[in-house]
Amino acid sequence: MDYLFVLGGLVLLIFGGEGLVRGSVSVARKLNISELVIGLTLVGCGTSMPELVTSLKAIDTGAVGISIGNVMGSNVANILLVLGAAALVRPILTNPRALARDSAVLVVATAVLCALIWFDGFTRIAGFVLLVALVAFVGLSLLADQKMDNPVAELHVGEGELVESEFGIVKGLVIALVGLGAIVFGANLLVEGAVNVARTFGVSEAVIGMSIVAIGTSLPELATSLVAATRGKADVALGNVVGSNIFNIFGILGVTALVHPFSVFETHPANIAADAMKVEAPVSIVSTADIGALVLSLFFLFLFGITGKRIARWEGALLLGGYALYMGLLFNIVPVPQIFQNG
Repeated sequence: MDYLFVLGGLVLLIFGGEGLVRGSVSVARKLNISELVIGLTLVGCGTSMPELVTSLKAIDTGAVGISIGNVMGSNVANILLVLGAAALVRPILTNPRALARDSAVLVVATAVLCALIWFDGFTRIAGFVLLVALVAFVGLSLLADQKMDNPVAELHVGEGELVESEFGIVKGLVIALVGLGAIVFGANLLVEGAVNVARTFGVSEAVIGMSIVAIGTSLPELATSLVAATRGKADVALGNVVGSNIFNIFGILGVTALVHPFSVFETHPANIAADAMKVEAPVSIVSTADIGALVLSLFFLFLFGITGKRIARWEGALLLGGYALYMGLLFNIVPVPQIFQNG
């Protein structure tokens, strides 16, 4: 039954996210909202909505590992799995100038995430600061992208144009609301099933969050990237991944910490050889492999997609191989040295 909950939850999240994006984009177009605003806000937020609702549900049930694992795992999957698969289908031509600004913000956001993990700083104040950073990023981007012949603006316009949705206002609202309801219900099923699966197999909730849950909630980005690649708009696919990863850190973790502050440390009994007494030793639920995969995926994003002008098929295969290696590290198939604090 737990497997059915996980599968059913993932299906509802995927179709719910699709309905939410298409419905809201359709309403926005009927209200004459520009494709720039649609691409920069509705598409990015909509494709990340499954991660947001899943993380909030996980925190509400005390499954911190699934919540933080979902965000970190999704960011890794977006780069290694999503872009790798898209490049393998068709080489991705990129525009480094168009991606430079958002990529720089992603580097800062990732550094902030690593610092919060290191210092266990997911407080309400941190959540508020993350949300302010997201609002500032979106607001400043909208102002900057009003300039003519702006390659960044063209990138975000392309993200909006990828969504084919021409419903009326009423029908669009209904589809968006149904999609949101499916996301909420799907998140409930997914979290409940994932927690039980983790307990059954004796693996941590963080591992489940960074693997099964992260892959499932990253499928909307995968679909968008594949569509963009087949239409010859691969730079838009890359831009969508960068924007989604920024939203995951600033938006999802910001809202989650603001609503329910949490700690990435948990206590485990440890034996003291000197007196055979047992004490509670705090241990981080985020491992060396998790932090390493997050940083290395960002490195390969710059190496292949930003500094170059294309992501070739062999580079896509390398990204997919890196993701397979990460999964091996998660499930202890490949050993990893512990070099990070409490990692």
